[in-house]
Amino acid sequence: MAYISPILFIIALATVGYLVSKRIRRISANIKLGKALSRTDRQGERLKTMLLIALGQGKMFHKPLVGVLHFVIYAGFLLVNIEVLEIMIDGITGQHRIFSSFLPAVFYNFLIGFFEFLAVAVLLVCVVFLMRRNVLKVARFQKAEIKGWARLDANLILVFEIVLMTAILTMNATDSVLQARHVHHYAEVGSFWFSQFLMPLFEGIKSDTALIIIERVAWWLHILGIMGFALYVTYSKHLHIFLAFPNTYFSNLEPRGKFKNDAIVTHEVQLALGLIQDDGTPPEVMRFGAKEATDLTWKNLMDAYSCTECGRCSASCPANITGKKLSPRKIMMDTRDRIDEMGRYLESGKSLADALATGNSLYSDQYISKEEIMACTTCNACVEACPINIDPLSIIIQIRQYIAMEESATPPAWTAMLQNIETSYSPWKFAPTDRFNWANDVK
Repeated sequence: MAYISPILFIIALATVGYLVSKRIRRISANIKLGKALSRTDRQGERLKTMLLIALGQGKMFHKPLVGVLHFVIYAGFLLVNIEVLEIMIDGITGQHRIFSSFLPAVFYNFLIGFFEFLAVAVLLVCVVFLMRRNVLKVARFQKAEIKGWARLDANLILVFEIVLMTAILTMNATDSVLQARHVHHYAEVGSFWFSQFLMPLFEGIKSDTALIIIERVAWWLHILGIMGFALYVTYSKHLHIFLAFPNTYFSNLEPRGKFKNDAIVTHEVQLALGLIQDDGTPPEVMRFGAKEATDLTWKNLMDAYSCTECGRCSASCPANITGKKLSPRKIMMDTRDRIDEMGRYLESGKSLADALATGNSLYSDQYISKEEIMACTTCNACVEACPINIDPLSIIIQIRQYIAMEESATPPAWTAMLQNIETSYSPWKFAPTDRFNWANDVK
Protein backbone atom coordinates (compact mmCIF):
# COMPACT_ATOMS: atom_id res chain seq x y z
CA MET A 1 0.00 0.00 0.00
CA ALA A 2 1.46 3.39 -0.97
CA TYR A 3 1.02 5.92 1.80
CA ILE A 4 2.75 8.73 -0.09
CA SER A 5 1.93 9.95 -3.55
CA PRO A 6 5.32 10.74 -5.14
CA ILE A 7 3.61 12.56 -8.00
CA LEU A 8 1.67 14.82 -5.64
CA PHE A 9 4.80 15.42 -3.58
CA ILE A 10 6.93 16.30 -6.62
CA ILE A 11 4.23 18.69 -7.90
CA ALA A 12 4.14 20.46 -4.53
CA LEU A 13 7.94 20.62 -4.36
CA ALA A 14 8.27 21.94 -7.92
CA THR A 15 5.54 24.56 -7.36
CA VAL A 16 7.14 25.90 -4.20
CA GLY A 17 10.59 25.75 -5.79
CA TYR A 18 9.38 27.85 -8.72
CA LEU A 19 7.68 30.43 -6.48
CA VAL A 20 10.68 30.72 -4.16
CA SER A 21 13.15 31.09 -7.03
CA LYS A 22 10.92 33.73 -8.63
CA ARG A 23 10.79 35.70 -5.39
CA ILE A 24 14.56 35.39 -4.90
CA ARG A 25 15.14 36.75 -8.41
CA ARG A 26 12.84 39.67 -7.65
CA ILE A 27 14.64 40.52 -4.39
CA SER A 28 18.02 40.17 -6.10
CA ALA A 29 16.89 42.48 -8.92
CA ASN A 30 15.59 45.01 -6.37
CA ILE A 31 18.91 45.04 -4.51
CA LYS A 32 20.77 45.54 -7.79
CA LEU A 33 18.79 48.76 -8.34
CA GLY A 34 21.18 50.32 -5.84
CA LYS A 35 24.38 52.08 -6.80
CA ALA A 36 27.64 50.19 -7.21
CA LEU A 37 29.82 49.64 -4.14
CA SER A 38 32.96 47.54 -3.84
CA ARG A 39 33.03 45.19 -0.85
CA THR A 40 35.46 42.53 -2.14
CA ASP A 41 38.51 43.55 -0.09
CA ARG A 42 39.80 41.97 3.15
CA GLN A 43 38.15 38.64 2.39
CA GLY A 44 39.62 36.83 5.38
CA GLU A 45 38.30 39.46 7.76
CA ARG A 46 34.93 39.38 6.04
CA LEU A 47 34.69 35.59 6.39
CA LYS A 48 35.61 35.83 10.07
CA THR A 49 32.94 38.51 10.62
CA MET A 50 30.31 36.36 8.92
CA LEU A 51 31.17 33.26 10.96
CA LEU A 52 31.23 35.18 14.24
CA ILE A 53 28.17 37.41 13.75
CA ALA A 54 25.83 35.42 11.46
CA LEU A 55 26.68 31.80 12.27
CA GLY A 56 27.91 32.27 15.83
CA GLN A 57 25.26 34.86 16.77
CA GLY A 58 28.05 36.84 18.46
CA LYS A 59 26.20 40.12 19.01
CA MET A 60 23.04 38.42 20.27
CA PHE A 61 24.82 37.45 23.48
CA HIS A 62 25.20 41.06 24.59
CA LYS A 63 21.98 40.13 26.41
CA PRO A 64 22.84 36.58 27.55
CA LEU A 65 19.37 35.20 28.34
CA VAL A 66 17.76 36.46 25.14
CA GLY A 67 20.89 35.40 23.26
CA VAL A 68 20.62 31.82 24.49
CA LEU A 69 16.90 31.65 23.69
CA HIS A 70 17.47 33.04 20.21
CA PHE A 71 20.33 30.61 19.61
CA VAL A 72 18.10 27.69 20.62
CA ILE A 73 15.36 28.69 18.19
CA TYR A 74 17.87 29.48 15.43
CA ALA A 75 20.13 26.43 15.72
CA GLY A 76 17.29 24.13 16.75
CA PHE A 77 15.09 24.99 13.80
CA LEU A 78 17.96 24.58 11.33
CA LEU A 79 19.09 21.24 12.77
CA VAL A 80 15.58 19.85 13.10
CA ASN A 81 15.11 20.43 9.42
CA ILE A 82 17.96 18.06 8.63
CA GLU A 83 15.20 15.49 9.11
CA VAL A 84 13.54 17.12 6.10
CA LEU A 85 16.20 15.46 3.91
CA GLU A 86 14.84 12.05 4.81
CA ILE A 87 11.27 13.24 4.37
CA MET A 88 12.12 14.65 0.94
CA ILE A 89 13.62 11.35 -0.17
CA ASP A 90 10.63 9.47 1.27
CA GLY A 91 8.26 11.80 -0.57
CA ILE A 92 9.99 11.39 -3.93
CA THR A 93 10.48 7.61 -3.67
CA GLY A 94 7.30 6.67 -1.84
CA GLN A 95 9.34 5.05 0.95
CA HIS A 96 9.07 5.60 4.70
CA ARG A 97 12.02 6.36 7.02
CA ILE A 98 14.45 5.34 4.30
CA PHE A 99 17.51 6.13 6.43
CA SER A 100 16.48 3.45 8.93
CA SER A 101 17.05 0.81 6.23
CA PHE A 102 20.83 1.31 6.28
CA LEU A 103 21.62 3.12 9.56
CA PRO A 104 21.97 1.05 12.76
CA ALA A 105 18.69 1.10 14.69
CA VAL A 106 20.35 2.50 17.84
CA PHE A 107 21.97 5.37 15.92
CA TYR A 108 18.81 6.14 13.95
CA ASN A 109 16.74 6.18 17.13
CA PHE A 110 19.28 8.49 18.78
CA LEU A 111 19.25 10.81 15.76
CA ILE A 112 15.46 11.17 15.70
CA GLY A 113 15.43 11.51 19.49
CA PHE A 114 17.93 14.35 19.29
CA PHE A 115 15.81 16.08 16.64
CA GLU A 116 12.82 15.73 18.95
CA PHE A 117 14.79 17.32 21.78
CA LEU A 118 15.52 20.28 19.53
CA ALA A 119 11.90 20.41 18.38
CA VAL A 120 10.66 20.62 21.97
CA ALA A 121 13.26 23.30 22.76
CA VAL A 122 12.18 25.36 19.74
CA LEU A 123 8.53 24.95 20.67
CA LEU A 124 9.09 26.15 24.25
CA VAL A 125 11.21 29.14 23.19
CA CYS A 126 8.55 30.14 20.65
CA VAL A 127 5.98 30.16 23.46
CA VAL A 128 8.31 32.34 25.57
CA PHE A 129 8.81 34.76 22.65
CA LEU A 130 5.05 34.96 22.07
CA MET A 131 4.57 35.84 25.74
CA ARG A 132 7.30 38.51 25.58
CA ARG A 133 5.56 40.17 22.65
CA ASN A 134 1.93 39.83 23.67
CA VAL A 135 1.81 39.41 27.45
CA LEU A 136 4.91 41.10 28.86
CA LYS A 137 4.78 43.60 25.96
CA VAL A 138 8.52 44.34 25.76
CA ALA A 139 8.76 48.06 24.95
CA ARG A 140 10.72 47.81 21.68
CA PHE A 141 8.03 45.55 20.22
CA GLN A 142 5.30 48.11 20.91
CA LYS A 143 6.65 51.07 18.92
CA ALA A 144 4.58 52.87 16.28
CA GLU A 145 6.30 51.21 13.31
CA ILE A 146 5.53 47.73 14.68
CA LYS A 147 1.86 47.61 13.82
CA GLY A 148 -0.35 45.93 11.25
CA TRP A 149 1.57 43.45 9.13
CA ALA A 150 4.84 43.98 11.06
CA ARG A 151 3.24 42.86 14.33
CA LEU A 152 1.23 40.07 12.71
CA ASP A 153 4.32 38.77 10.87
CA ALA A 154 6.29 38.45 14.11
CA ASN A 155 3.50 36.44 15.76
CA LEU A 156 2.69 34.36 12.70
CA ILE A 157 6.20 33.00 12.34
CA LEU A 158 6.26 31.90 16.00
CA VAL A 159 2.89 30.17 15.67
CA PHE A 160 4.10 28.66 12.39
CA GLU A 161 7.11 27.10 14.11
CA ILE A 162 5.02 25.79 17.01
CA VAL A 163 2.70 24.05 14.52
CA LEU A 164 5.66 22.55 12.63
CA MET A 165 7.28 21.22 15.80
CA THR A 166 3.95 19.81 17.03
CA ALA A 167 3.51 18.08 13.67
CA ILE A 168 6.90 16.36 14.05
CA LEU A 169 6.05 15.04 17.50
CA THR A 170 2.56 13.90 16.41
CA MET A 171 3.98 12.19 13.33
CA ASN A 172 6.57 10.31 15.39
CA ALA A 173 4.12 9.34 18.16
CA THR A 174 1.56 7.85 15.76
CA ASP A 175 4.37 6.24 13.78
CA SER A 176 5.60 4.50 16.94
CA VAL A 177 2.10 3.18 17.70
CA LEU A 178 1.78 1.84 14.14
CA GLN A 179 5.20 0.21 14.46
CA ALA A 180 4.12 -1.55 17.63
CA ARG A 181 1.08 -2.90 15.77
CA HIS A 182 3.36 -4.18 12.99
CA VAL A 183 1.48 -2.23 10.37
CA HIS A 184 2.99 -2.67 6.91
CA HIS A 185 5.19 0.19 5.64
CA TYR A 186 6.20 1.41 9.13
CA ALA A 187 9.81 0.41 9.88
CA GLU A 188 10.18 -0.91 13.43
CA VAL A 189 12.80 1.40 14.90
CA GLY A 190 11.21 1.86 18.30
CA SER A 191 9.76 4.85 20.11
CA PHE A 192 11.55 8.17 20.43
CA TRP A 193 12.66 10.39 23.32
CA PHE A 194 9.78 12.84 23.54
CA SER A 195 7.03 11.62 21.22
CA GLN A 196 6.73 8.46 23.34
CA PHE A 197 4.94 10.59 25.95
CA LEU A 198 2.27 11.41 23.35
CA MET A 199 1.71 7.76 22.40
CA PRO A 200 -1.02 7.18 25.04
CA LEU A 201 -3.13 9.82 23.24
CA PHE A 202 -3.24 7.58 20.16
CA GLU A 203 -3.01 4.05 21.54
CA GLY A 204 -6.72 4.13 22.35
CA ILE A 205 -7.56 4.52 18.66
CA LYS A 206 -8.38 0.97 17.56
CA SER A 207 -8.52 1.61 13.84
CA ASP A 208 -5.15 1.35 12.10
CA THR A 209 -6.59 3.29 9.19
CA ALA A 210 -7.52 6.21 11.45
CA LEU A 211 -4.01 6.21 12.92
CA ILE A 212 -2.47 6.14 9.45
CA ILE A 213 -4.59 9.14 8.47
CA ILE A 214 -3.41 11.08 11.55
CA GLU A 215 0.21 10.16 10.88
CA ARG A 216 -0.07 11.10 7.19
CA VAL A 217 -1.78 14.41 7.98
CA ALA A 218 1.01 15.27 10.43
CA TRP A 219 3.62 14.19 7.85
CA TRP A 220 2.11 16.33 5.10
CA LEU A 221 1.51 19.23 7.50
CA HIS A 222 5.17 19.22 8.45
CA ILE A 223 6.63 18.97 4.96
CA LEU A 224 4.14 21.37 3.34
CA GLY A 225 4.73 23.66 6.30
CA ILE A 226 8.47 23.62 5.60
CA MET A 227 7.82 24.38 1.93
CA GLY A 228 5.39 27.13 2.85
CA PHE A 229 7.88 28.51 5.35
CA ALA A 230 10.56 28.70 2.64
CA LEU A 231 8.21 30.78 0.51
CA TYR A 232 6.82 32.83 3.38
CA VAL A 233 10.18 34.05 4.65
CA THR A 234 10.90 35.72 1.30
CA TYR A 235 8.02 38.11 2.10
CA SER A 236 8.82 38.35 5.81
CA LYS A 237 11.30 40.01 8.13
CA HIS A 238 12.58 36.49 8.70
CA LEU A 239 14.41 36.69 5.41
CA HIS A 240 17.33 37.56 7.70
CA ILE A 241 17.65 33.82 8.41
CA PHE A 242 19.33 33.57 5.01
CA LEU A 243 20.48 37.12 4.25
CA ALA A 244 22.34 37.49 7.54
CA PHE A 245 25.25 35.56 6.02
CA PRO A 246 25.93 37.70 2.93
CA ASN A 247 24.95 40.83 4.83
CA THR A 248 27.57 40.32 7.53
CA TYR A 249 30.16 39.21 4.96
CA PHE A 250 29.76 42.53 3.13
CA SER A 251 29.79 44.58 6.34
CA ASN A 252 31.49 47.95 6.45
CA LEU A 253 34.86 47.12 8.01
CA GLU A 254 35.98 50.72 8.35
CA PRO A 255 36.08 52.31 11.84
CA ARG A 256 32.74 53.51 13.19
CA GLY A 257 32.12 57.13 12.28
CA LYS A 258 34.43 57.25 9.26
CA PHE A 259 32.58 58.95 6.42
CA LYS A 260 33.44 58.65 2.76
CA ASN A 261 33.85 61.88 0.81
CA ASP A 262 31.50 62.41 -2.12
CA ALA A 263 33.43 61.67 -5.32
CA ILE A 264 32.04 64.65 -7.28
CA VAL A 265 32.69 67.12 -4.45
CA THR A 266 36.21 65.76 -4.03
CA HIS A 267 36.82 66.13 -7.76
CA GLU A 268 35.61 69.74 -7.77
CA VAL A 269 37.71 70.65 -4.72
CA GLN A 270 40.80 69.08 -6.29
CA LEU A 271 40.16 71.08 -9.47
CA ALA A 272 39.77 74.31 -7.50
CA LEU A 273 43.02 73.67 -5.60
CA GLY A 274 44.88 72.79 -8.79
CA LEU A 275 45.64 69.29 -7.56
CA ILE A 276 44.31 67.80 -10.78
CA GLN A 277 43.80 69.12 -14.29
CA ASP A 278 40.45 69.45 -16.03
CA ASP A 279 40.45 66.93 -18.87
CA GLY A 280 37.48 68.57 -20.51
CA THR A 281 35.15 65.68 -19.75
CA PRO A 282 31.79 67.02 -18.55
CA PRO A 283 30.93 65.80 -15.04
CA GLU A 284 28.42 63.01 -14.76
CA VAL A 285 25.00 64.36 -13.94
CA MET A 286 23.93 62.79 -10.69
CA ARG A 287 22.18 63.61 -7.46
CA PHE A 288 24.04 64.63 -4.33
CA GLY A 289 23.02 62.35 -1.52
CA ALA A 290 19.89 60.23 -1.67
CA LYS A 291 16.26 61.12 -2.22
CA GLU A 292 15.14 57.82 -3.70
CA ALA A 293 15.92 54.21 -2.82
CA THR A 294 17.83 53.85 -6.09
CA ASP A 295 20.21 56.62 -4.94
CA LEU A 296 21.41 54.30 -2.19
CA THR A 297 24.02 51.56 -2.63
CA TRP A 298 23.14 47.91 -3.18
CA LYS A 299 24.47 47.22 0.33
CA ASN A 300 22.01 49.71 1.83
CA LEU A 301 19.20 47.83 0.06
CA MET A 302 20.53 44.46 1.21
CA ASP A 303 20.58 45.87 4.75
CA ALA A 304 16.90 46.77 4.36
CA TYR A 305 15.94 43.25 3.26
CA SER A 306 18.08 41.74 6.04
CA CYS A 307 16.48 43.79 8.83
CA THR A 308 15.11 41.58 11.61
CA GLU A 309 12.88 44.39 12.97
CA CYS A 310 14.14 43.43 16.43
CA GLY A 311 14.30 47.09 17.45
CA ARG A 312 17.68 46.94 19.21
CA CYS A 313 18.82 49.84 17.04
CA SER A 314 15.90 52.06 18.06
CA ALA A 315 16.17 51.01 21.71
CA SER A 316 19.81 52.18 21.64
CA CYS A 317 19.16 55.41 19.72
CA PRO A 318 19.47 58.50 21.99
CA ALA A 319 17.16 60.49 19.71
CA ASN A 320 14.49 57.79 19.93
CA ILE A 321 14.96 57.36 23.67
CA THR A 322 14.36 61.09 24.24
CA GLY A 323 11.12 61.06 22.30
CA LYS A 324 12.29 62.22 18.87
CA LYS A 325 10.54 60.84 15.81
CA LEU A 326 13.64 59.07 14.52
CA SER A 327 13.61 55.26 14.66
CA PRO A 328 16.51 53.52 12.87
CA ARG A 329 14.32 50.41 12.58
CA LYS A 330 11.68 52.43 10.71
CA ILE A 331 14.39 53.80 8.39
CA MET A 332 15.23 50.23 7.34
CA MET A 333 11.58 49.15 7.08
CA ASP A 334 10.71 52.19 4.95
CA THR A 335 13.68 51.57 2.65
CA ARG A 336 12.59 47.97 2.13
CA ASP A 337 8.97 48.97 1.54
CA ARG A 338 9.95 51.61 -1.02
CA ILE A 339 12.30 49.37 -3.02
CA ASP A 340 9.66 46.62 -2.90
CA GLU A 341 7.12 49.09 -4.27
CA MET A 342 9.47 49.93 -7.13
CA GLY A 343 10.10 46.23 -7.74
CA ARG A 344 6.37 45.61 -8.13
CA TYR A 345 6.25 48.26 -10.88
CA LEU A 346 9.09 46.52 -12.69
CA GLU A 347 7.51 43.11 -12.19
CA SER A 348 4.28 44.36 -13.77
CA GLY A 349 6.18 45.27 -16.94
CA LYS A 350 6.56 48.98 -16.25
CA SER A 351 9.90 50.78 -16.41
CA LEU A 352 12.02 52.21 -13.64
CA ALA A 353 11.04 55.66 -14.87
CA ASP A 354 7.39 54.73 -14.24
CA ALA A 355 8.29 53.69 -10.70
CA LEU A 356 10.17 56.93 -10.10
CA ALA A 357 7.30 58.99 -11.52
CA THR A 358 4.72 57.77 -9.02
CA GLY A 359 5.07 60.91 -6.93
CA ASN A 360 6.45 58.88 -4.03
CA SER A 361 10.08 58.81 -2.98
CA LEU A 362 12.05 57.38 -0.08
CA TYR A 363 12.59 60.85 1.34
CA SER A 364 9.00 62.02 1.67
CA ASP A 365 6.21 62.26 4.20
CA GLN A 366 5.00 58.83 3.10
CA TYR A 367 8.27 57.13 4.01
CA ILE A 368 11.19 58.93 5.70
CA SER A 369 10.53 62.51 6.77
CA LYS A 370 12.93 65.40 7.29
CA GLU A 371 12.10 65.49 11.00
CA GLU A 372 13.39 61.92 11.38
CA ILE A 373 16.59 62.56 9.45
CA MET A 374 17.48 65.75 11.30
CA ALA A 375 17.04 64.10 14.71
CA CYS A 376 20.01 61.79 14.19
CA THR A 377 23.13 62.50 16.28
CA THR A 378 25.33 60.23 14.06
CA CYS A 379 26.50 58.43 17.21
CA ASN A 380 26.51 54.96 15.56
CA ALA A 381 24.63 53.39 18.49
CA CYS A 382 22.19 51.80 16.02
CA VAL A 383 25.02 50.28 13.98
CA GLU A 384 26.71 48.91 17.08
CA ALA A 385 23.48 47.40 18.41
CA CYS A 386 22.39 45.57 15.25
CA PRO A 387 22.89 41.80 15.59
CA ILE A 388 23.72 41.42 11.88
CA ASN A 389 25.72 44.62 11.23
CA ILE A 390 23.02 46.62 9.44
CA ASP A 391 23.98 50.29 8.99
CA PRO A 392 20.94 52.63 9.22
CA LEU A 393 23.28 55.61 9.68
CA SER A 394 24.59 55.26 6.13
CA ILE A 395 21.08 55.82 4.76
CA ILE A 396 20.43 58.70 7.15
CA ILE A 397 23.66 60.46 6.14
CA GLN A 398 22.94 60.09 2.43
CA ILE A 399 19.46 61.58 2.80
CA ARG A 400 20.89 64.34 4.97
CA GLN A 401 23.41 65.08 2.19
CA TYR A 402 20.52 65.47 -0.23
CA ILE A 403 18.76 67.88 2.14
CA ALA A 404 21.92 69.98 2.53
CA MET A 405 23.32 69.92 -1.00
CA GLU A 406 20.26 69.59 -3.22
CA GLU A 407 17.56 71.38 -1.23
CA SER A 408 19.79 73.73 0.81
CA ALA A 409 17.28 73.07 3.55
CA THR A 410 19.42 72.52 6.62
CA PRO A 411 18.31 74.38 9.79
CA PRO A 412 19.66 77.96 10.11
CA ALA A 413 21.91 77.00 13.02
CA TRP A 414 23.47 74.28 10.87
CA THR A 415 23.97 76.69 7.99
CA ALA A 416 25.85 79.12 10.22
CA MET A 417 28.01 76.31 11.57
CA LEU A 418 28.86 75.05 8.08
CA GLN A 419 29.74 78.57 6.93
CA ASN A 420 32.04 78.96 9.94
CA ILE A 421 33.77 75.68 9.14
CA GLU A 422 34.23 76.85 5.54
CA THR A 423 35.63 80.27 6.45
CA SER A 424 37.14 79.83 9.92
CA TYR A 425 37.90 76.10 9.91
CA SER A 426 35.86 75.56 13.07
CA PRO A 427 32.16 75.64 14.05
CA TRP A 428 32.70 78.97 15.85
CA LYS A 429 33.09 82.34 14.18
CA PHE A 430 36.54 83.55 15.14
CA ALA A 431 39.85 83.91 13.34
CA PRO A 432 41.59 80.66 12.37
CA THR A 433 44.69 81.90 14.24
CA ASP A 434 42.69 81.85 17.48
CA ARG A 435 41.48 78.26 17.12
CA PHE A 436 43.76 76.88 19.81
CA ASN A 437 43.62 79.72 22.31
CA TRP A 438 41.52 77.54 24.56
CA ALA A 439 44.63 75.46 25.24
CA ASN A 440 46.57 78.36 26.73
CA ASP A 441 44.94 77.96 30.12
CA VAL A 442 45.30 74.20 30.22
CA LYS A 443 47.72 73.27 33.01
